[in-house]
Amino acid sequence: MHDIEGLIDEVIAREGGYSNHAADRGGATRWGVTQAVARANGYLGDMRHLPRDTAAAIYRRLYWQRPRFDAVADRAPCIAAELFDTGVNMGPGVATGFLQRALNALNRNGRDYADIARDGAIGPRTLAALDAFLAARGERGETVLLKAIEALQGERYMSLAESRPANEAFLYGWLANRIGDPGG
Repeated sequence: MHDIEGLIDEVIAREGGYSNHAADRGGATRWGVTQAVARANGYLGDMRHLPRDTAAAIYRRLYWQRPRFDAVADRAPCIAAELFDTGVNMGPGVATGFLQRALNALNRNGRDYADIARDGAIGPRTLAALDAFLAARGERGETVLLKAIEALQGERYMSLAESRPANEAFLYGWLANRIGDPGG
């Protein structure tokens, strides 16, 4: 399932309801939306009562449309699903940076397409590099690119746990629930 509504349903199901874990720097969350994000998007109520449709609208706008993962979905739906899920957990700029880094490392020293800036933003050059990668690598290209992005994501989770022991409380869940097939 790679349509945005299905992806949002999966993220909300995975994130669950209200949480305020002492080790989580994000503080109070509901449906995976932090209080800071909810406030920045106009929700002023108690986080225990954040409506699901408000969370879904935030996910659609901030974690799908604004970072242009919808444009990636037109080309590589599995990559877009991974970017969305990673963006929800680490921020869209981090997710996009993983894509850009992987594309640069997989361009066969610039023979398939030129390196792109690792600026954390999906623009015409990133989309052109993705198109060129998929054209050069064929059917398996999307699968291999997905593995590269997930490898970068896994390494970041390990680094987060190593650099802040409180994050060890989340490492198992991150690896179990975030690395793999987020888009079903």
